[in-house]
Amino acid sequence: MNVLVIGGAGYIGSHVVQEFLEQGHRITVYDNLSGGLRENLFSDAQFIHEDILDYQSLVQTMKGNYDALIHLAASKAAGESMLQPEKYSRNNIIGTLNILNAAAETGIKNIVFSSSAAVYGEPEYLPIDEKHPTRPENYYGFTKLEIERFLGWYEKLKGIRCACLRYFNAAGYDVKGVLKGLEQNPANLLPVVMETACGMRPEVQIFGNDYDTPDGTCIRDYIHVSDLAAVHAAALDYIRTSGTSLTVNLGSETGCSVTDVIETARRITGKPIPAKVVGRRPGDTAQLTASSALARELLGWQARYSDMETLIKTSWAAYQRIRDCSPKDFTQRHKG
Repeated sequence: MNVLVIGGAGYIGSHVVQEFLEQGHRITVYDNLSGGLRENLFSDAQFIHEDILDYQSLVQTMKGNYDALIHLAASKAAGESMLQPEKYSRNNIIGTLNILNAAAETGIKNIVFSSSAAVYGEPEYLPIDEKHPTRPENYYGFTKLEIERFLGWYEKLKGIRCACLRYFNAAGYDVKGVLKGLEQNPANLLPVVMETACGMRPEVQIFGNDYDTPDGTCIRDYIHVSDLAAVHAAALDYIRTSGTSLTVNLGSETGCSVTDVIETARRITGKPIPAKVVGRRPGDTAQLTASSALARELLGWQARYSDMETLIKTSWAAYQRIRDCSPKDFTQRHKG
């Protein structure tokens, strides 16, 4: 297939590109490099350095006779979305509408969209399945849910099939050690732990240790990014062959607490990884775990690399390999 990967130079996108290339597909990456890296680009994939806010560029690109597109371009920090909703409206909502309108104009009928477990909000029951009420508690989650709704309408009105993949906590790095770029300005726990182990941060902040969990810290469901990459390919095959859209959760179905993550990382890295308990963050729930039963049933997919040992080992191997761990360098990159 000829596949356009929008956001393909980013953390998840580069792993998706790797998976599709290994399956023999022709790939074009469309990315503005605001969060992605040139180091993540593959020589056997075409690269277009443009922005999803440029509608004419999208239309011109999509005239390339693509069988499908993968949409991974979005602003993604939940906390930031509550402070800068205009940024998330522009990048996530307007950018996606540009993608959908360009796809409709050029005849692309298959889209795989990276959604999020943030569409659910506070869990009413665990594990969360696809029938769980969707009541997002941050603006980022709201934008993802609205995009899913837009996609539903474009299927009815324009015949565009879509796979909406609701990720839980993406983590880990390329299990084959090929990718060369680290995630930029990470806010999620695992890369923060890695940066602390490298000396790029002074400590890990633990946001509350008085939750109703065994050790008092929040429990989350982590899924390896290589497992996510594999399911993008499976989901695209499904919507193309079945002619129907789908929405599925993607998680490991196993919860791991903040304390468990830090202690496992200390053991694997051999680093002290200082940690400090600070106040709770607004909107954080005590526990969040997925049911991925529907993905197994419809796609024959199962997480292979999402145990905490593999998540941390592949992350630590990436940070050691890339050696971007100097506190001085980190300060220089981020000052101002």
